[in-house]
Amino acid sequence: MSTIVLRAGGRALPVRRRTLVLSAVMVAAMFGLGLLGLCYGADWVTPADVAAALAGTGDHVIVVRDWRLPRVLAALVFGAALGVSGAIFQNVTRNPMGSPDVIGLDEGAYTGALVAMTLLSGTSVQLATSSVLGGLVTAAAVYLLATDSRRRSRGTVASLSGLRLIVIGIAVNAVLNALNSWIVLRAELEVAMAAHGWSVGSLNGVDWADLTVPSWIIGVLLAVMAARAHSMHQAALGDAVAATTGVGLDRLRLVMVLVGVGLTATVTAVAGPIVFIALAAPQIGRRLARAPGVPLLPAALTGAVLLQVADLTAQALLAPASLPVGVVTTAIGGCYLIWLLTQEVRRR
Repeated sequence: MSTIVLRAGGRALPVRRRTLVLSAVMVAAMFGLGLLGLCYGADWVTPADVAAALAGTGDHVIVVRDWRLPRVLAALVFGAALGVSGAIFQNVTRNPMGSPDVIGLDEGAYTGALVAMTLLSGTSVQLATSSVLGGLVTAAAVYLLATDSRRRSRGTVASLSGLRLIVIGIAVNAVLNALNSWIVLRAELEVAMAAHGWSVGSLNGVDWADLTVPSWIIGVLLAVMAARAHSMHQAALGDAVAATTGVGLDRLRLVMVLVGVGLTATVTAVAGPIVFIALAAPQIGRRLARAPGVPLLPAALTGAVLLQVADLTAQALLAPASLPVGVVTTAIGGCYLIWLLTQEVRRR
């Protein structure tokens, strides 16, 4: 039997056996990488000392609980958020290249953050709000440009073309990249240096104050998307099939876009635009699970593992100096993108 039915609260949830096995393996990998992240640093801390520090005893409490643990949790939470965001947009566009970093949402969120940093005082609340607004404005612009104006006038989103959205998103991404460079060049030197370093995407210096509120926001958004997961998979089978099963496509796609933008912008507000996790994680998770469509759970777990691996690699490459994790994800993602494009060309 390839499918297991999970029952809770009078509801039945069919889950593929392979997905459950993959989830268990991924969770085990996350714990292993998390332990390695707590042990590794300028000074190696043994697993026994890590356990003692987590319990509040020993000589490494500050190092483990206050410095390393927030970074490990940030990699987990932000990686899962980016994986789900990528899965959302790949389902909406029905294209493996449809991810927030490709269609410009990362750059839009970064533009909003730059406005907060250069024109406002740049507080955490201003950064978060401006990032979300920047991502939403970018998403709206890409959507309006990618849809048929004649059909849009009828109030439907069914005319959305995945390929057209990606092409226009790439163009919008390029325009925003140029705009962001101009803003940085016009800013004061200290602000420009901070903005440029932050634009690469980094988990360096993340602490509990940076993690608490974004984690709650991401948790709520993931819960909203989990409640819509079944409808999303129905929509992935085609508009006609979704309509016959009672799925409201207009409302579903609006919720999906809002959740996807919210996840991307929240991560960007804290860590900067960490690229290619949202692109690669959903497809890797789908292939490992051998599932139809782009399922959310494998994408989330794969995103968390990928960001953990990338962050550990960033810390080890030039140790004791720690690279921004975005440098590593860009290098890995570039190789993945070349492979993905090669596969698409061969398929056609």
